[in-house]
Amino acid sequence: MPRSRIRRRFAFTPPKRETKAVRVGSPRWLVPLMIACFVLGLLWVVVYYVTQTEYPVGAWGLWNMAVGFGLIIVGFALSTRWK
Repeated sequence: MPRSRIRRRFAFTPPKRETKAVRVGSPRWLVPLMIACFVLGLLWVVVYYVTQTEYPVGAWGLWNMAVGFGLIIVGFALSTRWK
């Protein structure tokens, strides 16, 4: 029966390069800003409904709903970056 050939390893292995530690995760300001957008958007919509268009900005009318939901959407957009 034929013998298999022996594989030889290289005698020299290059040294590993030192790598700097990379911070994995979200920035510190992301979570407080995300929660603030959620809460502020929710409060904006609730205040608009409770005061019957007098507050937060009476001249905006139904645009108050757009501002409130816009803040909530910004909160959701920020939540996609949270690690």
